[in-house]
Amino acid sequence: MAPNPASRRLAGQRALVTGGATGIGRAIAERFAAEGAGVTITHLPDDGDAAAVLAALRAINPEGAHAAEPADVTDHAAMDAVVARAIALTGRLDTLVNNAGIQYEQSSEQFDPERFARVIAVNLTAVAHLSARVLAHMAEHRRGTIVNISSVHQTVPKPGFLAYSASKGAIGNITRTLALEFAGRGIRVNAVAPGATITPMNASWTDDAERRHAVESHIPMGRAAEAAEIAAVAAFLASDDASYVTGQTLYVCGGLSLHTEFARNWTT
Repeated sequence: MAPNPASRRLAGQRALVTGGATGIGRAIAERFAAEGAGVTITHLPDDGDAAAVLAALRAINPEGAHAAEPADVTDHAAMDAVVARAIALTGRLDTLVNNAGIQYEQSSEQFDPERFARVIAVNLTAVAHLSARVLAHMAEHRRGTIVNISSVHQTVPKPGFLAYSASKGAIGNITRTLALEFAGRGIRVNAVAPGATITPMNASWTDDAERRHAVESHIPMGRAAEAAEIAAVAAFLASDDASYVTGQTLYVCGGLSLHTEFARNWTT
């Protein structure tokens, strides 16, 4: 699903996308650029794809002010500096996309406090911290939008991924709380909850035909999402097309959130 070059809903805007060098984050950055935004992405310092993504953004939207910032989202001082530089590029920041995230699979009775803390630090604490920093700027100018990338597991349990499920469940409450707190100051806060999506993080099943079939057999629409399909919804929420939408989580999951066991009626 390629970006629609005729759509320029984000023309002149500035966006900051965390985890923007790969997967859904890269797709969002490229979609925003295609719609006219200048985009700053953050990426882990050792991520070799960042230069290619930055070049792609400049090719997609040569007029936009684009940047790639090597920083771990859990390094709060580094992220404060990233926000300052992103704003300094053009004097404004219109949209924050909290996309960076990690997950570990581990049986819950083998609880590992260090791994649990790391997932919460990346998926949740970093979202709260970065949102606070950006909201201070947005509130001053009485405009802006935050898009949190959550997961279908915000509401659908994911056994063996306790920390991930906990972090994404909390993202729903962060989204609603900030939306209510800042609605009167011209700021909208929403979330996108992807289902099974074709990204490098999911290569263990996307690159294995048998495992991919097993995953897709549980999806009512019969297929996994392309990252660009998630990006399209993020762009909608960042645009004026969603000017009266705040505090919402949009599930982009091919129907996974619809209690799929009820696809065939087994009740009386």
